Amino acid sequence: MPESRTTEPDRPSCDVLVIGAGPAGSTVGALLARQGHSVTILEKDHHPRFHIGESLLPANLPLFDRLGVGEEIRAIGIRKNAAEFISPDHGQMQRFSFAEGWDKSLTHAYQVRRSEFDQILARNAVTCGATLVEGCRVRAVDVSQDAVEIEARQEDGTTAQWRARFLIDASGRDTFMANRLRAKSRNPHHNSSALYGHFRGVERNPGDAEGNISIYWFDHGWFWVIPLADGATSVGAVTWPYYMKERKGRALSAFLLDTIALCPPLAERLEGAELTDLVEATGNFSYSTDHTYGDRYILLGDAYAFIDPVFSSGVMLAMQGAFFGAEAVDTCLRTPAQSRKALKRFDRGMRHGPREFSWLIYRMTSPTMRNLFMAPRNLLRVKEALLSMLSGDIYGKTPIWPSLYLFKLIYYLSALRDWRSTRAAARARRTQIQPVEDSGTIAEA
Repeated sequence: MPESRTTEPDRPSCDVLVIGAGPAGSTVGALLARQGHSVTILEKDHHPRFHIGESLLPANLPLFDRLGVGEEIRAIGIRKNAAEFISPDHGQMQRFSFAEGWDKSLTHAYQVRRSEFDQILARNAVTCGATLVEGCRVRAVDVSQDAVEIEARQEDGTTAQWRARFLIDASGRDTFMANRLRAKSRNPHHNSSALYGHFRGVERNPGDAEGNISIYWFDHGWFWVIPLADGATSVGAVTWPYYMKERKGRALSAFLLDTIALCPPLAERLEGAELTDLVEATGNFSYSTDHTYGDRYILLGDAYAFIDPVFSSGVMLAMQGAFFGAEAVDTCLRTPAQSRKALKRFDRGMRHGPREFSWLIYRMTSPTMRNLFMAPRNLLRVKEALLSMLSGDIYGKTPIWPSLYLFKLIYYLSALRDWRSTRAAARARRTQIQPVEDSGTIAEA
């Protein structure tokens, strides 16, 4: 990492203070610093640090190039050409190749270790002129005055203070501002937990399919299998909250292995593999905040909302939101009279992605959606449109929306035709999404 700049003892000031140096915070910090604003990024940890969410989307690649980090990302990643869905109920695998999407230029993405990936983005923000202060946790923020007052605690126990014209909360699942304002709530339509770890010796696909992400459905949710360039494989289970209660004191590593055993196709693929890293469990995976901005602040990425990682959309939404946020904050600082219009435009952009992905996510475990995914048809370019969405191509001018509306109609008609299974699935889901005691994030060696 380039050397981080340190704070002065007499409450330094800046144009923009960013909480968090993940993909959203580092991206917006780099963009605003490039535009000539003084930017300070406060990060509670030190890069490199572990983070889950290793699978990127094709729509990420143009953003990397705009930031100037495209070649660095390609150097640490393994190429991901497709997403594979494996349904034990259907006894088959269905592969969705990104090159078959509407926009034929979005052919692939990458799988990356987030420790390396996040470090590249943070280093780029410093190169662009942002000040990065690591090992510094924000404790209090006051946005009620003419300027934003920030108080943080550094690793040596000392308190540091900053004054900024604008605050950007990119604190991820810490959701600093949402918690402070009591604006965060469980997602009423979706609720899940996650259990994950890294393995060595996992069987990989041959040839160009080696880096594909695999999604395995099972009775209590779904699994991800993400190959990494160094030979490790990230394996995780996203389950309904009730299932996590079945752990009953078992070690997380044993519980993860027992959960894998419930999905025979995955268990067979992992035969002979071994856990190599920490196993972690995260509860209350899905949440949202009732606003994206306020007086002198905005929320980015997971600091605003998180639904479910089934389509690997998290990093793309965080970085795209950072581009929207940089444009809005630049307008607020340079032409305050245009602030309201700029922030409303930012709000529309922030809400668009989660809204469009959530319709699919809420239904991914339903029998109707599984049937459609395992036997896709390209009637009126429906499959191409769906692949474009899976690629993250939802913000540009690609004309996918009429075909996606048709896909939704096909879904509803199929659900109506098989109304008994639909009714049973709806009843089961009402039970599945019921919250349990918040377990936070738990890790074990």
